[in-house]
Amino acid sequence: MNAPLVVNNNTLAMDAQALSQLRVQAKKSPDEALKKAAQQFEAVFLDMMLKSMRQATPQEGMSDSEQTKMFTGMLDQQLAQSMAKKGIGLADSMVRQLSRHSTSPVSPDNKTVSAAPLAAIPTPYNQNVQQGFVDRMTPHAMQASQVSGVPPQLMLGQAALESGWGKREIRNADGSSSYNVFGIKAGAGWQGKVASVVTTEYRDGKPRTQRADFRAYNSYSEAFHDYAQMLSRNPRYNAVLQQGGDAVGMAQTMQQGGYATDPHYAEKLARVMNSVDVAGASIKG
Repeated sequence: MNAPLVVNNNTLAMDAQALSQLRVQAKKSPDEALKKAAQQFEAVFLDMMLKSMRQATPQEGMSDSEQTKMFTGMLDQQLAQSMAKKGIGLADSMVRQLSRHSTSPVSPDNKTVSAAPLAAIPTPYNQNVQQGFVDRMTPHAMQASQVSGVPPQLMLGQAALESGWGKREIRNADGSSSYNVFGIKAGAGWQGKVASVVTTEYRDGKPRTQRADFRAYNSYSEAFHDYAQMLSRNPRYNAVLQQGGDAVGMAQTMQQGGYATDPHYAEKLARVMNSVDVAGASIKG
């Protein structure tokens, strides 16, 4: 039997049509579709838990008949769905971890800088994934910081946020990395290589899917230097560099400077920056 899928706020379906409807909704409203998908994952988890409890319970007489098992299974499924609607916290936790960090920054030539490219719902990022990303990017952040004065903590935080700790990097047409972990678009003044991908951007608070050109680099070091130059040379980000090591201050002034349209971007960025120990190149517990 297929796992139940949400088709609206009040009903649950278990057929191909419901899956199709969820896919359509994901294109129109990714955030809402993510919430519903997380709710259904919670329902499936609860259903599995109830089944395991049933199997661990000795069954004799009428309770051991196939018909009784069938109706018990249906009851368990309805109970799981009811519990999932009220929530046990698992769905909310998944949404927080899997929420896309959609932004619409502004580049020096006044061209919109996009969020990370549109992709399937990513898997949760564990400590090893995050640590591996920090270890790989710290040398590039330190080098770019020495030249530009942009704090490495800010660069690592934004690279992690925009690329999903390296799991949502922008790819070239051949599948190779563009090394663009900051989601910087290729504006009219960009003379380098370009990676064209489908992305989701927020305008007037609504997500819109479109194909856009992003800057492509030859290395992560090149990407970090380009990003650092963008911040250090653009007057709208002067206040960012005056915040010192204050993660919250840097995040807030980045958003105020027009780097992102996501109303929660500063909060997300500050949280990521505070999790990174630059000096030790490690993730804080």
